[in-house]
Order: sequence, then structure tokens, then C-alpha cells
Amino acid sequence: MSESDNVKDIVIPDIGDSENVEIIEILVSPGDQISVDDSLLTLESDKASMEVPATEAGVIESLSISVGDTVNAGDVIGTMSTMDGGSADEKASSSKDSSKDSSSEGSTDSSRESSEDDAAPTAADDAPRESDSSASAAEESKAAASKAADKSSSTSSSPTAHISDDRIRKAHASPGVRRYAREHGADLSLISGTGPKGRISKDDVRAFIKQAMEGVSANYGSHAGGVAGSGAGIPAIPEVDFTKFGDVERVPLGRINKLSAANLHRAWLNLPMVTHHELADVTEMESFRKQLKNEAREGDPKVTGLAFHMKALVKTLQAFPRLNSSLSADGEALFYKNYYHIGIAVDTPNGLVVPVFRDVDKKSINQLAEEMSDVSSRARNKKLKPDEMQGASMTISSLGGIGGTSFTPIVNPPEVAILGITRATMQPVWNGSEFVPRLMCPLDLTYDHRVVDGADAARFMAHYVRQISDIRRLTL
Repeated sequence: MSESDNVKDIVIPDIGDSENVEIIEILVSPGDQISVDDSLLTLESDKASMEVPATEAGVIESLSISVGDTVNAGDVIGTMSTMDGGSADEKASSSKDSSKDSSSEGSTDSSRESSEDDAAPTAADDAPRESDSSASAAEESKAAASKAADKSSSTSSSPTAHISDDRIRKAHASPGVRRYAREHGADLSLISGTGPKGRISKDDVRAFIKQAMEGVSANYGSHAGGVAGSGAGIPAIPEVDFTKFGDVERVPLGRINKLSAANLHRAWLNLPMVTHHELADVTEMESFRKQLKNEAREGDPKVTGLAFHMKALVKTLQAFPRLNSSLSADGEALFYKNYYHIGIAVDTPNGLVVPVFRDVDKKSINQLAEEMSDVSSRARNKKLKPDEMQGASMTISSLGGIGGTSFTPIVNPPEVAILGITRATMQPVWNGSEFVPRLMCPLDLTYDHRVVDGADAARFMAHYVRQISDIRRLTL
């Protein structure tokens, strides 16, 4: 490579407020020719997977990362030469020849090959990484976890019941780690930090949670013959040997599936949830939506019923601000939100993700339709950033395109409610003198009973039904 080549660092771009995001797949290797926006690697945070795109065209010169490493915004992960110093083909050939004898780059290629099959992730991809220097600290975390498990099982079925606010305040941890521990119900006062001066990292919290769950499961599994991983003082489900009944295939869950399961389980254990079921007449709304579809020109965004539901939800949250709040960690106050951000659950091949649409009150139906098309596409292609899945006022989980008559969605903390929507069907409705066919849509509102009572929920849904049944009200 000549001295005129323009060699630049490859830098991790802004990835929201996530820290130490894990690399689960490397999509390029030294010698590869890339274009702008080509994906370089895949990262996976606690919320979702995302791909890091190239900001310039050129040839990969070197990579300094491997699968399993963690990175932050601004980290340098390698170098690349841009097109200023010669043809891309010459650069690719030169770089590949020079990389044949490089053991470190060969290791990167091997790491890439070992993670190309998303359907069969390795244990190393899913497990928290621990350095050799933290082995003794991990043992301390294990002992602390056992202590926490014993205390939890003897005092309360809630995994956060024993946490002391005063002891947590004295723990040596950053705000991001404190938030992470709070969201996962981990007591920082029981965790030994492996960082400088005993500073607690997210890996320390993950190790603590893992050991605590295993400790509680072992406590009950030894008596019930159960499967490890149940936790929270709940007797484990006995393990079953399914091979006794026929051929089986064991397929490990993806990391997002496992994280979603843990988050939902935590919500189910901590929140007293109630679901209110309702029916809404969406005949006029659907008629108007079809009219918009017929009038649409080529290139116009596809307007779905979900855009109308988002606007109706905002109108109802404005009328009932208690449902646009979050309960403080100590349970002694409510945080009322003066913004209206709506989360939409999106089903992707990699698991369920919930992108958040901000300031829905300030956007038109067409704007929301266009944004939904873009966000849904990026969600399915791992292009969403972590901060695009945070800060919702309330979430909508829609099964309208699949079917069903009703369901009980689980609240996504720190939100206090979630709206479920299932497929609308034509039904006979009595209008006072005769039955007439109307398109009726089942709605399901699950709410945190610590914040919302039954009367509030009933009034909230009655108001929502008026909004979605007569979309003229959305303009008021």
C-alpha cells in the first residue's frame, strides 16, 4: 500500500445511552471492499440488535475486535483505506495478501464464521463475559448472590423486597449501572465491583443476577427436582426428558428472546396487573382509511388503522394524565409526563422489539404512517438504536393482522398500562330499532393496579372508544 493511501480509523457511532454493547457478529474482514452504509458488525444491547454501517467507501485494512467484545460510542475498532489512494480492487487484493499470515486477523475470520448462523447461537454469544482478572471477584459475587437468594426466599417472594435505598446510595457505581441494576431488581449493596477501586460494572450486575437466580433455583430444585433458572422463591418446574416420547430437537433461544422473557417475568412478579376488555365500533374509521388508500398516489405512505389508534391513545392520555405517568422506585410518588411518546410492539425474526414514536400529538396520520413504515423496516433489519426504544408514555401491542378475540398484554415497566388490539370483525349491533352490521374491534387495557384503579380504567377506555369510533374527535 502506497503512502498516498488515505487510511482512517473505523469508529463506533452514537448508539444512544447504552454502555459496553456486545459484538455478536462481525460482517467484514480485512481486504473486503465496502460501500457507504454497508453493515460492518452487529451489536446487541439489552433492548435490541443493531448493525453498525460504514460511513465511507473503501477497503478494510485491519480489525481490532472479536465476537464477544463490548464497545461504546467513539471506540476505534479498526482501520480502512478510502478510495483516494488507488483503485478499490488493487487495495482489496493487496490487503488480502498481507492478511494471510496474520494470526490475529485469522482469529477475527474464525469468530465471524462461528456466529453467522443466528438460528444456533453459541453459549459464548449469550453469556456475560468475564475477564481472567475478575475471577476472584466473580467468586465474591457468587457468595453475595447466595446470601441474597437465602434472604429473598426467607423473607419475601419479591426479588426486590430486601433492597435498602441507603445501602444502594453508598454503592460505587455510575448512574447508568445504577439504572440497570434498578431495572433488573439487583441490590448494589450486595455486589462486589471488579472495576478500579471496586467500581461496579454492568457485567458485575449481570453476574450477580445470574448467580442469584441459580442460587434460588438450586435451593428449591434440590427438593423438587426442578430446572435451574426459576428464581424469586418460586418452586421450580420439574425437568422433563422429552426424548422418552419421541424425536426432539433442542434449539437455544436467541439473546433477545431470553432478555424479553426475563423482563416480562420480572414485570409479572412485581406488578399487580388487571386487564379491562372493551369493544369499539371502527366502521367509520376503516371506511375513511380505505378512502385514503384509494386516493393514494404512488409513493404515498400506506395508512394503517394503527396510526388512528396512536392518535386516539394520545387524546385519551391527555384526558387521563394518570395513565401517562410512572411510579417512583420507592413507590411514594408519580412522575407525570408532559410528552406523548407511543411504543409499538413489532414482531421481528429476532424477537419482539418496541420502537418508540415520539411526540405523536404533534404528527399527522400521514406522518405517522411514513414513520411506521421506516421504523418497522429498520426494526426487522437490526437498524434501530437503543434510544429509539426508550421513553414511551404507553405501549400498543396489536394482533390486528393476525387474529384473536382478546388477550392480556403485560405492562412494560416503568409504564403503568399497555393497550392491546385484536382483529376487528363484522358483528350485528342493536341500534335501538334493529340489528345493523358494524365493524367491532376488541381492545384490552392491562394496567398497574398500584397506580390505576378499575374505575379509572373503565373511564379511560370509554373515552378511547369515543375517539376511535368517531375519528372527527381526533381533530379537536
